[in-house]
Amino acid sequence: MMLVSDECKRLMQRESLLFAGAYKKHFLAGETKPRPIGEPYLLHSAATQRGVLLIHGLMAAPEEVREWAESLYSLGFTVYAPRLAGHGTSAVDLARCSYRDWVDSVNRGHAILKSCCEQIVVAGFSTGAALALHQAITKPEAFAAVISISAPFKFKGISSRFAEPLDHWNSFLHSLGIKCLRRDFVANHPDNPQINYFRCPVRSFVQVKALMKKVYKKLPALSLPVLIIQADNDPKVDGQSGRKIHDRISSPNKVYREIHFHQHGIVRGEISRNVFAEVEAFLNKLALI
Repeated sequence: MMLVSDECKRLMQRESLLFAGAYKKHFLAGETKPRPIGEPYLLHSAATQRGVLLIHGLMAAPEEVREWAESLYSLGFTVYAPRLAGHGTSAVDLARCSYRDWVDSVNRGHAILKSCCEQIVVAGFSTGAALALHQAITKPEAFAAVISISAPFKFKGISSRFAEPLDHWNSFLHSLGIKCLRRDFVANHPDNPQINYFRCPVRSFVQVKALMKKVYKKLPALSLPVLIIQADNDPKVDGQSGRKIHDRISSPNKVYREIHFHQHGIVRGEISRNVFAEVEAFLNKLALI
């Protein structure tokens, strides 16, 4: 039986304190969700040393991947879901963050899981999927496999298409001290309103696109076993995103699965059963279950 190590407890306590400070500093009435939504969590399986680093998406929080985490835990994995910087607090907090801050959050999450697991799979949804791919590319020796669900290679929304020029415009106006003509946020219509922000910083779209561009460029170097899943009627991410990511990866052990669904969020609710079944089949094929 494997117990949670003192090092793991120490690192988790640090994350909890970081979140507590951010939550208090950036709390915004009417926008900030109840604190448990944003709290990072560990589902520890004492019977195994295999773990999954599970990363949530943009404008969401660790609670977004709770059902997925519980599914993986039921298969015998220890699961850690980190909180990405700027999430679980407010959109104003998110606006100050770059994708490098999110990478740092994931790296700290990896350190927590590494303190109690010998074999780790990195997985994520949406922007979390982009971060999972980034981890697999930059630290291939650290992971047994990678799972990417709804990674945003290309967005559908007009707001994201014009994010870069709008962000430059906002920065220009900021340099002049002009606030009235800036558009720092765009409306968000989330699948999970109890979890996600209702507005997205323009800068965050720019950061996600910059991250995805960096990841896409390096995909041919990805040699780990990889599972790519995409909803065929995703209203937020272009339907060809998953296929393009899959085709660019050089790993001989890669799987692409398309889920018939009309929403972006496919890791919660009834549709998630189909997704989790694909994840289980992939992990079982790799003899990780």
